[in-house]
Amino acid sequence: MRFKDAFEHVENYVIETRRELHRLAEPSDQEKNTFAFIIEEIRKLGFSYEIVEEFTVVAKLQTGRNGKTVALRADIDGLPVKENKHNLKRERTCISNRPDASHMCGHDAHVAMLLAAMKVLKEIQDELVGTYYFCFEQGEELGRRKGVTAILNYLDEQCIDTVWAIHVYNKLKAGKICVDAGPRMAGVAGAMVKVIGKGGHGSRPDLSNNPVYAAANILVNLGGVFTNRIDANETVTCGITTLTGGGTPNVFSDEAILAGTFRFFNVEEGRKAVDLFKNVSEHTAAMYDCFVEFDEKTKVLGVPVITNKECSEFAKKSLPEFIGDNCITSCDKWYASESFSAYTSMYPSVFAFLGIDNEEEGSGAEHHSEFFDIDEKVLMIGVKATVGYATSFAKINKEEKIDVGS
Repeated sequence: MRFKDAFEHVENYVIETRRELHRLAEPSDQEKNTFAFIIEEIRKLGFSYEIVEEFTVVAKLQTGRNGKTVALRADIDGLPVKENKHNLKRERTCISNRPDASHMCGHDAHVAMLLAAMKVLKEIQDELVGTYYFCFEQGEELGRRKGVTAILNYLDEQCIDTVWAIHVYNKLKAGKICVDAGPRMAGVAGAMVKVIGKGGHGSRPDLSNNPVYAAANILVNLGGVFTNRIDANETVTCGITTLTGGGTPNVFSDEAILAGTFRFFNVEEGRKAVDLFKNVSEHTAAMYDCFVEFDEKTKVLGVPVITNKECSEFAKKSLPEFIGDNCITSCDKWYASESFSAYTSMYPSVFAFLGIDNEEEGSGAEHHSEFFDIDEKVLMIGVKATVGYATSFAKINKEEKIDVGS
């Protein structure tokens, strides 16, 4: 196949596209201009497409030749974070047009790599087999919401054989890619409770039921319960990030709010964490003559992202032809969560990590940090890996099936 020439033709395209998308950064479910840009690029490339949600689109390439059906996915939303004009070392190559939004997680790179992969596949389509779907998902940062739901509803009718996605990763050295099997990103559960007491004058705590005090002790008690009740062989992180109540020094409020998330790689332990949170909240509040109301999001909201074992082995075997022998590596799982878990629950999938940590470029900052940036030199590795996995998988015997649970 004519991969070499096709890859050379998109080297500038993927960088310029990423920069334009970076400037267009918009928060989740507000991706109007980003979406318009993606649609225009899809049209220029000559793909058919279907808008499945307000800012979510699936494009299609049908070769007409027998082969597997492959779905490729990129998330398109930014974050409501003001980016610093510098990364960890230097001034940025480009910066968001909006002071209230930025691509501090790398989704601009994800979209650019997928569009560039589409451009490559279009150039060599007469040599391809199978069918390809290109999924651009809005609102990933909000979790399993309308973007991912709309795409999965669409794919449900397409007999998908595998799904591939890449996430840039600051904990992995630039130029490396990880396609390891098993849990790659954590499941997430909400922990949100309203503690309701009895307000009053700050001078007489005995005449009030102080919900702030109750909420503070819920937080303290959670630590001891997690230490003694969560399976020692499992890890569940307890990320309580908010404790609010009152606002006036001499007034007891009627309510206090405690909120955060749990992250886990074992769903049963995640559910146990939610139950423990509820029990601790109820019993601790009762000690102070308060009661609680749980937000509807106090439950398991998303399962872990799990790369299929057979798909992982296939990727490790097939990718060196496209990206070289020294790019593939292993890395630890990531405790953040991702809506791609919905895809891995339904289809044999690969969730690849693409390293962006480059000290000279200043691109090793934490995701969602104001200093986060990517090393643009790795973008072509992502493009080549996407094309390599998709085209190689499409050539597998059509009758051969991979179990999503393996």
